[in-house]
Amino acid sequence: MNVSAANVTVVSQYRDSFTKAVTKNVIVVVLGISINYVNVSLIHTFRKHQIFYMNPRYILFIHLVINDMIQLMLTVILFVISYTLYKINVSVCCVFILLALFTTENTPLNLACMAVECYIAICLPLHHIQICTVKRTLMLIGLIWTTSMLSVLPDLFITLATEPLDFFHSRVFCLRQTAFPHPLIVKKRDITYSVFLVIVWITIFYTYFKILFTAKTASKDAKKARNTILLHGFQLLLCMTTYVAPQLLTVVQQWFPKNYADSLFAYYIIVQVLPRSISPIIYGIRDNMFRKYLKRYLLCKLSIP
Repeated sequence: MNVSAANVTVVSQYRDSFTKAVTKNVIVVVLGISINYVNVSLIHTFRKHQIFYMNPRYILFIHLVINDMIQLMLTVILFVISYTLYKINVSVCCVFILLALFTTENTPLNLACMAVECYIAICLPLHHIQICTVKRTLMLIGLIWTTSMLSVLPDLFITLATEPLDFFHSRVFCLRQTAFPHPLIVKKRDITYSVFLVIVWITIFYTYFKILFTAKTASKDAKKARNTILLHGFQLLLCMTTYVAPQLLTVVQQWFPKNYADSLFAYYIIVQVLPRSISPIIYGIRDNMFRKYLKRYLLCKLSIP
C-alpha cells in the first residue's frame, strides 16, 4: 500500500506553481472535511441508537467508517505537509506512514468480511444468528488489525535493524520508501499484496456469485445484497489499486512525463479519497434502517436554532 499517493504531487522535479498548489490543497482539504463530516454524522447516529450495537453488519460498517476517517485525515495531513513543510523528521514520518498503512490495509479486509456477512445473511439465513454474533464480530475486527500489523510492522523492524540512529533524526520528504528505504521491504510488500489480492478477490467473487444465484429465485433482500456486494467490489477495486501503485505510477510517469504531477493528483483523489465516500452511500443512503435514523438525527439537528 503506497501512502506516497498522499504526497506524490510534490517531488523535487515536479513542483507545481503557487496557484496550482493552493488549488490542489483546497480541493483535498475541502473533500476531506466534507467526507469526514458525513462520517461523523454516521458515527453519531450509530452511537445514539442501541439497535445498531447488536447487529454485526453495522458494527463492521462503523469500524470501516472510523478506519476510513483516520486514513483520510492522515493522508490529507501528509498531502498538506508535502506542500508546506516539504521535509519532516523521519521518526514523525514513520508514525504517520505506519498509521496510514494500518488503516489503508484494513479497508479491503473489512470489505471482504462485510461481503461474507452478506453471504451468510442471504444464503445461510437460519445460521446467521449463530455465526454472526457481536462477540465474533469484535474478534474479527481484532483479527483485521492484527493482520495489518503483521504486514506493516516488519517494515519498522527492518528499518530499525539496518539504519543508523542518525537516520531517525534526519529530515526527509515523507513517503513510504523514504521512511523505510531497505530493498527487502519492497520484496516483502509485493509478496504480501499479492496474497491479499488473491484472498480478498476470491472472497468477493465467491460471495457475489453465490448471492447472485440466490437472488434469481429469492427475495428482494437478496437482490439488494447482490447490489451491495457490487458496490463493495467497486470500492474494493479503487482501494486495492494501491496494491499495484508502484507499477502503476511508473507507467503513468512514462506515459505522461510532462503532466506527471497532475496525473498523480488525480490518482490520489481516485484511489485515496473517492473510496472513502462510497461507504456513506452504501449504508447512509441505501440502507433503510440506517437512513431512517440518520435522517431523524439530521432533521433534528437542522431544526435546532
